[in-house]
Amino acid sequence: METQMATNNSNEQQTLEVLGHSLVIDRLQEKVERVAKRSTKVLLLGETGVGKGLLARVIHHKSLRCTKDFISVNCGALPPGLVESTLFGHEKGAFTSAVSQHIGYFEQAHGGTLFLDEIGDLPLDSQRVLLKVLEDRCLTRVGGRKSIPIDVRIVAATNRDLQRAIREKTFRDDLYY
Repeated sequence: METQMATNNSNEQQTLEVLGHSLVIDRLQEKVERVAKRSTKVLLLGETGVGKGLLARVIHHKSLRCTKDFISVNCGALPPGLVESTLFGHEKGAFTSAVSQHIGYFEQAHGGTLFLDEIGDLPLDSQRVLLKVLEDRCLTRVGGRKSIPIDVRIVAATNRDLQRAIREKTFRDDLYY
């Protein structure tokens, strides 16, 4: 199956859509339309290169959050010791190289969509913190004391077999569910 995305920049409003006509593409388009109208979390599973990132953008563009930011982060590329600082931010002095306050991806995406690409690559300790933020809908920057409310839609993707990762205890089942 080949999926293509089209962009149309006319009238200064960008639209994204899935192109193609087949039973599979038609079902995909129906699912995207249904999911986009809700603020539920979305998990996209599939092999590398099938367009999970583009599909996440289409979901965002068709959602009520389309006027807010779409922030994409590759979880597999985050340095293990800096995952929490990158996602949730940090306060000045929180660690040796924290010379100023840093706003993390969650705060940057407030009101919009945060795409967590390759979520299956997150270390277990970071998965625990991510789960807490998702449950509480607020975060505390690394080195901070203040709880910051967040309103972010999460779209996550992975090419990993998360059921297997759960059995192997490399991915949290509570985060998956």
